[in-house]
Parts: sequence; C-alpha cells; structure tokens
Amino acid sequence: MRLLIENANIFNTDKLTFTGEAPLVCENGRIVAVGEKTRTADRTIDARGLFALPGFIDAHVHFRLATLNFARLSRWSEVEFGIVMATLSRETLERGFTTVRDLGGDVTGLIRAIAAGAAEGPRIVRAGRMLSQTGGHGDVDSDTRLVPSCACHMPHSAFGIIADGVDAVRKGARHLLKEGSDFLKIHVSGGVATPTDPLESIQYTPEEIAAVVTEARHRGTYVAAHAYLPEAIIMAVANGVRSIEHANMLDKDSAAAIAAHRAIMVPTLATYEAMEAFGPSLGLPEQNLKKNKQVLSAGLTSLEIGRAANVTMGFGTDLIGETQSRQNREFAIRAEVEPATDILRSMYQINPVLCRMEGEIGTLSEGAYADIVLSRVDPLKKIADLATPETALEYVIKAGAVAWSNAA
Repeated sequence: MRLLIENANIFNTDKLTFTGEAPLVCENGRIVAVGEKTRTADRTIDARGLFALPGFIDAHVHFRLATLNFARLSRWSEVEFGIVMATLSRETLERGFTTVRDLGGDVTGLIRAIAAGAAEGPRIVRAGRMLSQTGGHGDVDSDTRLVPSCACHMPHSAFGIIADGVDAVRKGARHLLKEGSDFLKIHVSGGVATPTDPLESIQYTPEEIAAVVTEARHRGTYVAAHAYLPEAIIMAVANGVRSIEHANMLDKDSAAAIAAHRAIMVPTLATYEAMEAFGPSLGLPEQNLKKNKQVLSAGLTSLEIGRAANVTMGFGTDLIGETQSRQNREFAIRAEVEPATDILRSMYQINPVLCRMEGEIGTLSEGAYADIVLSRVDPLKKIADLATPETALEYVIKAGAVAWSNAA
C-alpha cells in the first residue's frame, strides 16, 4: 500500500526543527520519499496545518504488569493477561507511541499477536523477564517461601527470574537471551511496587552485575538496571550497565559516574504521579504508597542534577496497568524543567539507540519505518499539550497504515 501525506510541516529530528511543508510517501511499511510527490497513491492525507513527527517512542513500559491491583495480578490466568495486555497495547498505539521498550515481563505472546494481526500495538523491543536477587525488586512473591535445598535454585514467574550468585545470574542471562530478549534488565536497588524490599536497599554485587554484562556483550547487546540510589547507580555503571532506569535519588557523584561511563539515564516521572493519584483506589498497599512519595518528591530534582552533569537521557514512563492512560503526561512533567528540544532529543535521538534501531525509528527519512504522528500541536512551542493526545493528535500511523485518526 502506498500512502501519500501532503502539506505536513516536517520535523527534522537531527536538527530538532521543522523544515516546512513537504509531501511524505510511504510504501511497504517504510518511508520511500520525502519532499517528492508521487503520482499515484492508495490513500492520500491532506495534512495542511498539521505538524508531522516521527512516531513517539517510550523507552520504559511494562505490558505484563497489566494492573496496579497486585492481588488481582497474582490470580490472573494467561487468558486474562492476554485480553488486558492487548487492550493496553492498542491504547498505547492510539496515544502516538509506535515503538516501545518493554523493561520486564514475558510479552512473547503479545509480540506474536501483533505480528500476526490478531492484536494492535506498537513495535516492542523487550528485556523479557527481569533478573532479581532473592528479596530484590523483581521478587514479587510476598508469601512464605520454602528455603531452597541448593544455591542454584532459581524461582521464576512471568515477570522475572530470581538468581543469586554469579553462576545463577549467568545462567539466567543466557536463558533470557536464548528466549529472544533484545537486552537484559536487572535490579540493583529497592523499588516502589514490590512488597518486601526497602527502597534504600542495594541489590546484587559488582561480580553478579559484571557476569550479566559479559553475557549481554557476548550477544551484542547490553544491560539496563533499575536503580534509585547513588551507590547502586555508581556500582552499576562501573560494572558495565548501559542504561539506568529511574535514578530518582541521583546526586552529583552518581550523575558524574553515569556521564563518565557514557551510560544513559531514563527518567520515568509519570508513573509516580499516577501511583499517587490512583494507588489508593486500586489497592496499592500503604507501604508502597509511602515509598512512592519518596521517589515522587525527588523526581524533578534528579532531572536538574542530571542535566547539570550533562547526563544523556532517554524518555520513558514506567506506568502500570490502568495508569498507562497517563503515558503522555511525561511530556508535560519534563517540560517543567526541560526545554522542548531536549525532551524531543531524548525521545527521537536517544531512545532509538536504546532500542538498537537507529535510522529506523525516530526519524522521517527515506528507509525509516513509516511511523508518523500528525499533530495539531507544535511541540517546539507547546510540548506540554501533547499530554492530551485525544485533542493534540490528528493521525497516528504505524508502518504506513493509519492506526488511529481523530477524524474517524
């Protein structure tokens, strides 16, 4: 199918500026011409007065964490997971996000369903199941657990693998890479959503982290780490971790370490605001709400510290289940301390690197995927307005096909 978009003001993501009205021609899922009008097209969209952007990219999502009600989550069957995950996936695409980086949980079935046309959704780059130590942020079992008979015992679920010690984390990493993980995810500090790990806890050791990093490097990929605390952040990047997720408790020393090791920080501020707003009504336990208040209050400060240290930043959200409807709020939150060009650079220049898809996403250029958002809003002037996609966006196009239209 050939799609012609006429009269759109084209955004150049290398220069972070609009270059004026020009036609875009898409065929077989790719952009085949920019500025050169085709004589024939199966569909033509007149985008006069609209701003053409590459499809949005979210570098931190969790489709498998399909509800914030964790008691319900623990009881769901795979059928229930599939239905809800497909709904979340479709809604993500309708908000303009055509590519996402999933940071933990088994999404193999969802990826297959989207590829087969049985579900709608963004292009998914996945970590697969998360690696966590016993009692770490990825250990979601709050019930009493029998003491294992050997150190090699590795409990696992659809969300993660519990691996303790160098040999275990190496085996877990190799298993995930065999399963098809595009990169690996570990936890090196406490978190908000899990019941038993204190926010201030440091998780994994330098030796364990280095083992996972080695396995990822041998497969040509990298390791992402959930980390809030300065000590955990410094330990992770010193041992080869490529991306630090969240980093809310960032200080000058840990920011300097991220920058020195040329790692990437992915802030995810929308999720803490959402958990504050919806957590009580969705059954989030009181101890989790208390932890959330700590990271929520530190979020914008971490951005300012990172910016002062010239830390490279991606763009992510980390929203869970019902709160994923607030995905576009990340634009408005970051706009409180960042100019629009920096936010767009995070999404369109840094996120493609994290997804290992440079030149294919985050750009409106020949050969790239025909992932296009036609917006009523000029994001260089009013990027916070993208927080309401139902009014800001006119068309969402993935691989040359209209996935959502306000006109429809």
